[in-house]
Amino acid sequence: MTTTPASQAPTLTASYFDGASGRAWPVTLQLEGGELLIQGEGVHRRVALRKVQWPERTRHGMRVAHFTEGGSVQCADAAAWDDWSRASGRRESVVVTMQQSWRWVIASVVALVVVFAVIQQWGLPVAARAVVAVTPLSVDSSLGDTSLAVIDEHLMRPSKLPAAEQARLRDAFAKAVSAMPPGSVPAWQLVFRRSRIGPNAFALPGGTMVMTDELVELVGRDDKVITAVLAHELGHVRHRHGLRMLIQATALSGLAAMVVGDFSTVLAGVPVLLGQASYSRDAEREADQEAVRILKSAGISPAVMVTLFEKIAAQRAEAAKSGKAGKPGESAEGAPAGEKLPEQDSWLGIAFASHPADAERIRYFTEAAAER
Repeated sequence: MTTTPASQAPTLTASYFDGASGRAWPVTLQLEGGELLIQGEGVHRRVALRKVQWPERTRHGMRVAHFTEGGSVQCADAAAWDDWSRASGRRESVVVTMQQSWRWVIASVVALVVVFAVIQQWGLPVAARAVVAVTPLSVDSSLGDTSLAVIDEHLMRPSKLPAAEQARLRDAFAKAVSAMPPGSVPAWQLVFRRSRIGPNAFALPGGTMVMTDELVELVGRDDKVITAVLAHELGHVRHRHGLRMLIQATALSGLAAMVVGDFSTVLAGVPVLLGQASYSRDAEREADQEAVRILKSAGISPAVMVTLFEKIAAQRAEAAKSGKAGKPGESAEGAPAGEKLPEQDSWLGIAFASHPADAERIRYFTEAAAER
């Protein structure tokens, strides 16, 4: 901080408080030789500038400067204080200058958004993979067991598929994965459920894969299509996507809260939802790649997965034509009296909600089938 010579130093009218009483003393302020000179009737005080706590400039409000050894000065005329401060040679900090510039504010917001996007898109996935790599598999199993209990309570009912049919589909999938190289197939178990969310299949952390009766019926009980769907779900298990998604969601929530503040959990939740949708699509692509490897190893054409999308498209078109798609409160087949479907527009439920577009996946499996 620099000051002008004492003979030229401007003055400012202010109020002085000695810190011992509540009395305000009319004084004049002047910067002189590295000191703040305070003079008035009955007041004559010099305070070294290093012992003055200067306020950050704001657009409105009273200006106040505190002294480390006690006392303070106040000025209700903020504009006069700022003019005096500049005329006396005081220079504002870079931070204050940036805060008072709309260009700097906009640039800072843009930079913050860019940094957040980079962390969300690349930093968190890399960090999540590293955390998952050192996390014991027992954690996945515990999460999976807990998740299945909650899902059974709220979204599923016992399967009505005959035991022999369930065994046939399990055996078909077991035969397919047995062709994979030793050690490349994670532990898994397949359970069947009737669904309150429509045709579905999904994998839980720890290796439990859930297949709904409705999906089995949708594909005409075709064991090759079921095997393809389960191969995709096993890809989620192998890459431990469930645990990875949990870690990413937790980290992203914390980052969002730091950026927008704890005062608004709604605002903090928006980037979390957007971020997790992106992560889920990436995970689905990884799982599709795993499905292709398993199917080719078993001598099954990856094109069988296209059958699933054709069935999905046909049922979606039929539902739209009949006007039943996504109607809130539509009764689920076999549901107890008064039971309602979730209010959602996706009759496919949670497993397909964040997948890449069907056209993209159809193209991927078709091209994979054409490759030798």
